[in-house]
Amino acid sequence: MILELQDAGFSYGARRVVDGVTFGVSAGEAVGLVGESGAGKSTIFSLLLGLAAPDEGAVLFDGQPMNRRDRALMRRFRTDVQTVFQDPYSSLDPRQRIDRIVGEPLRSLGIARGTAAAGMVADAVRAVGLDEDVLGRYPHEFSGGQRQRIAIARAVVSKPRVLLADEPVSALDVTTRIQVIELLRSLRRETGLALVMVSHDLSAVAALCERTVVLRDGRIVEEGTTRGILDAPRTEYARTLVSAIPRLPAA
Repeated sequence: MILELQDAGFSYGARRVVDGVTFGVSAGEAVGLVGESGAGKSTIFSLLLGLAAPDEGAVLFDGQPMNRRDRALMRRFRTDVQTVFQDPYSSLDPRQRIDRIVGEPLRSLGIARGTAAAGMVADAVRAVGLDEDVLGRYPHEFSGGQRQRIAIARAVVSKPRVLLADEPVSALDVTTRIQVIELLRSLRRETGLALVMVSHDLSAVAALCERTVVLRDGRIVEEGTTRGILDAPRTEYARTLVSAIPRLPAA
């Protein structure tokens, strides 16, 4: 697996918010993490991203425990694992032009500069369905859906192996939501990108992920193929989630 948790636990004070969670994502795979508020999704996302360290268990990247002191490992991690956040309005720096925003990972990771970087930025923008003329403009000039496309371009410009997506379509209207889901599907088909998607919305996960992990109170209560969970959930909690969703075509 590229990225995984092994028996991971995490507490806020006396409250156990992640308890014995084990799962991972392999090359080209898409895994959804679903559950209601308080299920532990956001904390697990932070553990996968390296923003927090588990109290128990481990986070592994390419089979190695995450270690901030291992500079070579962390540089590979920052190149290979990129993120798209929920809110396209707050995730882009309003003071920066789009070319600077999309190219930021290339500069910060030392991947490319100058003409080479400009070419990679233009390629990334085209890959998310935008014209190159957006590059000289600013975030406030775009709709929410366009901003999320720009955020996705920034995430894929370094050609990562894994995309961590935190509620990537929940802030969008229904039509735009479907368009962004189709964009992510297309990027996965074309690049082999692995995806871990955190969402309270099982319908969005069903449209993008072959496998789903159902969380409740920081624990995994059900795990399996997305189609299997949709068609025959084994737990009452998963049945409640499934019964509440409008269906989108499954991945």
